[in-house]
Amino acid sequence: MHKYTDEQRQFILNNYKGIGTQELTDRFNRHFKMNLTVSTIKSYKANHKLNSGIKGWFDKGHIPANKGKKGQCAKGCEKSWFPKGHLPAQTDPIGTEKLLSDGYVWIKIDDKPKVPKRKNWIQKHVLLWEQKNGPVPEGHCLIFLDGDRSNIELSNLMLISRKTLAILNKRRLIRKDADLTRTGVQIAELLMAINRCTRNDE
Repeated sequence: MHKYTDEQRQFILNNYKGIGTQELTDRFNRHFKMNLTVSTIKSYKANHKLNSGIKGWFDKGHIPANKGKKGQCAKGCEKSWFPKGHLPAQTDPIGTEKLLSDGYVWIKIDDKPKVPKRKNWIQKHVLLWEQKNGPVPEGHCLIFLDGDRSNIELSNLMLISRKTLAILNKRRLIRKDADLTRTGVQIAELLMAINRCTRNDE
């Protein structure tokens, strides 16, 4: 623990008001050619109940000095600003296809700015289905009959309910053979029908 001289104590007393502990420490060290830490000076202030009067917040009703003022910039700098609606040079063009981490091929369909990525992208197999059959109904999804997400053909897609999908996944009824998967869907729907009948009989 540092032992303060009378001169050092008087210096702190003369300088602590209106400045932060860091600034007070810097002034102290410069004046006395020492290397005390901020925590040392902070402890001294706390032990002697010395309050700088500085608060870490604005009082209620405080009006910022720059309220109502637009940002300032050097004259002519507006020439380098991007025009409204500008898209970065590396922006993917509409029609771009990408295999994402979910295992599906996504295709870009729009360039709307400042929206979640999936507002501008759609899974390619969903787009293919919707172009032929309309939107996928709520509570439903599409499955690949042969289990291959890269085989994006209408003949390889089937619309099912998410409840059916849950049973297919639980019973492992989606196979690499499209006919076996179709049979799996029938089994899943039969199990759901049996379950409904059982509940009705209770």
